[in-house]
Amino acid sequence: MVRLRELILRGTLKPGQRLLEIDLAERLQLSRTPIRQALPALALEGLLVRAGQRGYAVRSFTVAESLSALRLRAVLEGHAARSIVLEGRGVQMAVALQPLLDDGDTLLASGLPMEVIEEQYGRMNIRLHALVVERSADDLLHNLIARCNVVPFTGPGVIAFEHRAAGEVIDLLRYAHRQHHAIADAFRCGDATRVEMLFREHATTQEDSLRGGDLAAGAAPPPREPRIARSGKRSRRPAEPSAPSAAGQPTRATDVR
Repeated sequence: MVRLRELILRGTLKPGQRLLEIDLAERLQLSRTPIRQALPALALEGLLVRAGQRGYAVRSFTVAESLSALRLRAVLEGHAARSIVLEGRGVQMAVALQPLLDDGDTLLASGLPMEVIEEQYGRMNIRLHALVVERSADDLLHNLIARCNVVPFTGPGVIAFEHRAAGEVIDLLRYAHRQHHAIADAFRCGDATRVEMLFREHATTQEDSLRGGDLAAGAAPPPREPRIARSGKRSRRPAEPSAPSAAGQPTRATDVR
C-alpha cells in the first residue's frame, strides 16, 4: 500500500484516473490480491473515490484543500512542539534535532546537483518533522497529522511544481532550514509559545508557493491569513530567520517545512 500511496501523492497516478487492479499489479510487480486489499484502504484515507460498482479512481484535490490541510498540520505540529516544552523535554528535543540540522547544513553547502539536494533535503525534512511528532507521544495527534499528509502538496519532502529556477529553490531551502535552527533554539530555551508559533510560521513558505501556483493557473487566491503575532516574551528568544528575496510571483510549490 505504501508504494501505491506514493504513486498517488507524487502525481504519477493522475487525479480522476481510473485504477485497474491488473495494471497496478503489473506496474508494481505484485499479485492482484494486495492491490485489491490496498484500494479500499486508500479510499478510507481519502486518496481514492469509488468509480462504478467495484472500481476506484484517484481523488482530485483543490489548492484550497491543500492549503487547509497544510495549515491544520502546522497547528498540530505546533501543539506537539509546545507539549514537549511544557513537559520539560525541550532541551532533549533540541539535542535530538541537532544531527538533522547538521545534515541539512552540510547538504545545502555541498554544491551537489539541485535534483540531489531536493531529494536528500526532503528525506531529512520528513525525519525532522516526524521526530517532533513522535516525541510528543500522542497517538491521536500522530494520526491526525498523518491524515493531513495524504492531501497532495502537504506532507514534508514533496516537490509540487517544477517551474522555479534552481537558485530560487536553494534560497527557499536555506530559509526553511534557518527556521529549523530557530525551532531547535526555541526548544533549547524552553519557550513553549515561541516554538509553537515558529511551527505555524514555518508553513508559510509552502503556503506562499501554493498561492503562487494557484494564481498562475488563473484561479482566485484563497483569503490570506494574518501573520501570527510573536510572543511577548523576549528573554533568550532565538533570532528570526530572514526571508529570501523573491523576484516576481512564485510558480513552484516546494514543501520545505
